Amino acid sequence: MSKKNFTGGLNSLLGDQPDKPKRGRPVTQTKEITKSSQEGTKEKETRATFIVNEELLEKLKAIAYWDRKLIKEVVDKALQDAIGKYEEKNGDINPIPKK
Repeated sequence: MSKKNFTGGLNSLLGDQPDKPKRGRPVTQTKEITKSSQEGTKEKETRATFIVNEELLEKLKAIAYWDRKLIKEVVDKALQDAIGKYEEKNGDINPIPKK
């Protein structure tokens, strides 16, 4: 009995397989990307990096877990609440002047 040669791999046994069509809704990107931090985000979103206290981050993650929300949703709500309180006390926030 001769030895079998399997060096061709699984593709040599199965032959060329046609590419399967992708499932799900097609990606429709209508957002104009002006910064690399906006890539892969939804309309009116951008990516930002912050340094936070470790204990606060753990509590934030716990809130997101127990409320079954994304961390970004919890952060967004917290920022909206903080800005709302600030504006109640100090009035509308003026934008930073562009140079």
